[in-house]
Amino acid sequence: MPRRLFVFDRPERFVAGTVGEPGNRTFFIQARDGGRVVSVVLEKVQVAVLADRLNQLLDELEQRGIAQTAGPGGGKDGEPLDEPVVEAFRAGTLTLGWDGDIERVLVEAREQTIDDDDEEADDETPSEIDDDPDGPDLFRVQLSAPAARAFVERAATIVASGRPPCPLCGQPLDAQGHICPRRNGHYVN
Repeated sequence: MPRRLFVFDRPERFVAGTVGEPGNRTFFIQARDGGRVVSVVLEKVQVAVLADRLNQLLDELEQRGIAQTAGPGGGKDGEPLDEPVVEAFRAGTLTLGWDGDIERVLVEAREQTIDDDDEEADDETPSEIDDDPDGPDLFRVQLSAPAARAFVERAATIVASGRPPCPLCGQPLDAQGHICPRRNGHYVN
């Protein structure tokens, strides 16, 4: 099947969000530009790592005086994901970078493939993968530094808004409780 490219240069909106209840949520990153909306599924840990690494990149850019992360284009966004939320693909690989020529943060998500664990796939360079017309689908977003900082803040809030931790062991509590190792296998509510 031919590869699909979803490219957004300074979209109107780029956010992380979820569908479902805590403990049974699906995590997405979503970009919107005009009437075009693309949603990509990620694991919770991928959203957390993306936000953390993006935050580190923005801090470094600010520290070096390369980019200001406060300013227009970085407002808070507490709205739900744009509907309908239709999964374009499930992300396997995330890439993050800074393009100094256009002063934009670059976020890429590549479709998860069967070959993700294949050693031969590691031998290919990113340009070889990008040029392959039958390669994995690609979601690419270019953002201003303030928009990237707004993404980080929302993503951190989304990740932290999950199930509350057990006061004894720290594992997430389900609505009905959980079997706690600190209580010798007894339920904690």
